[in-house]
Amino acid sequence: MNLDWLQLETPRLLLRPTRREDFEAWAAFMADAESAHHVGGVQPRSVAWRGFLSMVGAWHVQGYAMFSVIEKNSRRWVGRIGPWCPEGWPGTEIGWGVVRDRCGLGYATEAATATIDWAFAELGWTEVIHTIDVDNTPSQAVARKLGSRNRGRGRLPPPYEEFVIDVWGQTRAEWLSRRAALGR
Repeated sequence: MNLDWLQLETPRLLLRPTRREDFEAWAAFMADAESAHHVGGVQPRSVAWRGFLSMVGAWHVQGYAMFSVIEKNSRRWVGRIGPWCPEGWPGTEIGWGVVRDRCGLGYATEAATATIDWAFAELGWTEVIHTIDVDNTPSQAVARKLGSRNRGRGRLPPPYEEFVIDVWGQTRAEWLSRRAALGR
């Protein structure tokens, strides 16, 4: 699959499949205790490399994975956001993770909106979920801004089965209805 052409654009961000040059920023993100806390925890570089390659591989095997999020003004990698549904996952997820110094700027909502549109239009998904740690109030706020609702407790597959998460989500029809009401 040739993914060189695939890119989504928002007012402040470029979203594209993960590339080799993203790894240094990815590894720094996964080494930061605050950034990595709700996305599997701090990882040494060698483990971050394997996770990075899983994302790259998902693009080639499934035809989708989380996008690398690039800030337009700086051209800096600032996170990973988008579709994610590995084996045993509780549903078709749009997830997000943004580097600490860019949290609170609305990047997660902006990029997630673009990737939800893409997942419904291009992947044919009928619903999206967000698996969110019960203590992660910033991500819960993003889910609410996206129009998702808390559907209750969920379980992740091993090795993440001990994480206590809620599954937030909405159907394609709910998303499209909300987008139409907003005039988008």
